[in-house]
Amino acid sequence: MTQAGLAPGKPQALDDLMMAMDVVDTLRHREDLVQRELNEEGRESELIARLRQIYRDQGIEVPDQVLADGVKALQESRFVYTPPPAGFRRTLFTWWVRRGVLGKRVGIVVGTLGLLLGGYYALISRPAKLAHEHARIEISETLPKRLQQAHADVLAVAVDETAKQKAGELLVDGERAIRSGDRAAVVKLADELASLRDEVTREYILTILSRPGESTGVWRKPPRGSQARNYYLIVEAIASDGQKLALPIRNEETGGVETVFKFGVRVPEATFEAVARDKRDDGILQKHRFGVKRRGALAVEYQMPFEGGFITKW
Repeated sequence: MTQAGLAPGKPQALDDLMMAMDVVDTLRHREDLVQRELNEEGRESELIARLRQIYRDQGIEVPDQVLADGVKALQESRFVYTPPPAGFRRTLFTWWVRRGVLGKRVGIVVGTLGLLLGGYYALISRPAKLAHEHARIEISETLPKRLQQAHADVLAVAVDETAKQKAGELLVDGERAIRSGDRAAVVKLADELASLRDEVTREYILTILSRPGESTGVWRKPPRGSQARNYYLIVEAIASDGQKLALPIRNEETGGVETVFKFGVRVPEATFEAVARDKRDDGILQKHRFGVKRRGALAVEYQMPFEGGFITKW
């Protein structure tokens, strides 16, 4: 290591301890020289002479005592760091020294765990708690109020005992389902009570259709190959304000319930033929009122013979 610009003949003065450490470092880097000289007895002086020359070549004058101390320090492993034996204290010291790197890693782990826990809470835990709380409030507060209100509405307008009795039965069944915690059953019974309320409140006139291009009546052969005929008059429900109402009708041919504006009511053949003759006379039905549904009543007051069946398609 030549130092450029160093004036010859002017040796640098260095602290003896630092110089001795430098000597040890030089000896470590010249391991071949050390092994050769120190392994032979009496060659220490020659090693010191060689070291002196190495430093002089660099423009550094090192006292022989310092060189001898360096050689001795190397032999005694002075200035050499010997790590402490493995153990708990060493582990703690290692962690402390590497606290910056370990802190970042711990921070990443903690942050990742935080994100995972936050995501679990936001996407799974919290929605589940909210759903549970919503179900609790619904079964303990919302649905009971809905049942009681629908029951009260029916009683407020009902004029026949059939409607009142049916409303009372639905309320009792609903309260029993609430006590057992059967939400699905409570919802079903509340819907039935609401439908009963709507039916009792509704008022209309069932009118036989007689418009050009529309059927006034149809006949059908019943299912299962019977040779008999079923006769139907096509009717619609007209409210007091003239609006046509859509009613839930159970089709006796399919068993399904459909909400429709027009439907067929099954009548005796004689009634069917009487209506047909009425229409053939002048193309206008003189008797077109089939029945009346009054507010507060559950059943329609039929003004023509009715056999109790309906169809929704023809």
